[in-house]
Amino acid sequence: MNNHYAHEGPTTLSLNYADRHKQKRLVKRRYKAIIIVTILLFSHLYEAWAQNAYAVHANIIYHFTKYINWPDDRKTGEFVIGVVGDTPLYDELKNFTSKRSAAGQPIVVKRFSTNASLYNCHILFVADESSSNIKRIAATTANTPTLLVTESEGLSRKGACINFVLVDDRLKLEINKTNIESRSLDIASELLSLGIIVK
Repeated sequence: MNNHYAHEGPTTLSLNYADRHKQKRLVKRRYKAIIIVTILLFSHLYEAWAQNAYAVHANIIYHFTKYINWPDDRKTGEFVIGVVGDTPLYDELKNFTSKRSAAGQPIVVKRFSTNASLYNCHILFVADESSSNIKRIAATTANTPTLLVTESEGLSRKGACINFVLVDDRLKLEINKTNIESRSLDIASELLSLGIIVK
């Protein structure tokens, strides 16, 4: 028997397996990033029909669950997406996330009052009609790992983590990394690369 292969074979196989596993994870993340890019690139087609606009929002918000990392104590039980305001997004989110999960946690969509004293959720979407309350909502959720998502101009500078905006009739993401990290959340570089970074 060739001693070189007898010694090196298992180690080489182990390394190759680890490399292949790592490569598969990278390919999977890039594929998901491509999905978001595709949604954003073609979102102007959806914006032409108002009834479909929030279906796009729901799809993108769902994909946030794959690019934001929550603290370990928020990785058990239900994954809650909260909605503030009377918006079609609530129904779109319920339909889109039905029977879906976020890292093994079943997704539940809940409504929250603008004046709630507590927003117990992983992601909180504040509709345009409730945007005047963003500072209070941001302050209420400031010390919690809640990703605050909005849809009104300038809100990423008023406490929101991610803000949907239209630029040349295309849907874009404004991302405030500082606001995200201040809430003990981590954002993947793939998602950062897709957004307009604001401070």
